[in-house]
Amino acid sequence: MDIDFPLVLVVLTFATGLIWLADKLFLRDRRLAAVKSSGNSQGAVDGDAAVEGEEPKEPYLVDLSRSFFPVLAIVLVLRSFLVEPFQIPSGSMLPTLEVGDFILVNKYAYGLRLPVAGTKILEVGDPQRGDVMVFRYPKDRKTNYIKRVIGLPGDQIRYRNKQLFINGELIESRFIARLPPVELRREDLGSVEHDIYLTLGRPGAAGEGVWTVPEGHYFMMGDNRDNSNDSRFWGMVPDELVVGKAFAIWMHWKSLTSLPSFDRVGGIE
Repeated sequence: MDIDFPLVLVVLTFATGLIWLADKLFLRDRRLAAVKSSGNSQGAVDGDAAVEGEEPKEPYLVDLSRSFFPVLAIVLVLRSFLVEPFQIPSGSMLPTLEVGDFILVNKYAYGLRLPVAGTKILEVGDPQRGDVMVFRYPKDRKTNYIKRVIGLPGDQIRYRNKQLFINGELIESRFIARLPPVELRREDLGSVEHDIYLTLGRPGAAGEGVWTVPEGHYFMMGDNRDNSNDSRFWGMVPDELVVGKAFAIWMHWKSLTSLPSFDRVGGIE
């Protein structure tokens, strides 16, 4: 069963906050009054008065909420509006990102959005061609995908014989190395140069076509061109599904049977 972590985080934050606030505004005074009343009654029998200023013990749920609310609130703000960590689960972005890379995603680069709903509440910037972007998969919005922005609103994209054309212009890529079963090439998207893989001996028919990017949408492709499930197969990404811009690798940990590594720490091209 998939767990919607953003929703769980929002619910827990608001629940603990409401419990803490209700106790501070209403319940604490009632406990103090009850303790004072109990102390006065006991003093009438035993000759002792309640200790002035004595603080009654908080209920367990209130104590738990008071302790966890600030932590949850900070995590919610950081994760929703500033930076969110992700782990790379597949090889669709090779050679840029490897399976097991832990990355950081800038959540405010493309505007501030409400957690869970994804509604943009503040314009900051828009995705640019060449950005490595995290977004929610249009066919299953609970799943996060990561690809490279290739087409912007209004662009015409053509992919044929493993060659990429944007608005009728061939996107140049130069040969770097032959690394069977792939060929490493360097692609120039204008403001961004990045490496791509093309699988040797595989015809280029898969994923071929011509697309026009509608307003408010983006055409996404993986850097591992012959092994990427992207916009060539399921269409464009609407702006409301954008999560943020991937900007750094902070750790590599492929599996629980291996040790974490920091050899790949650095920025993402």
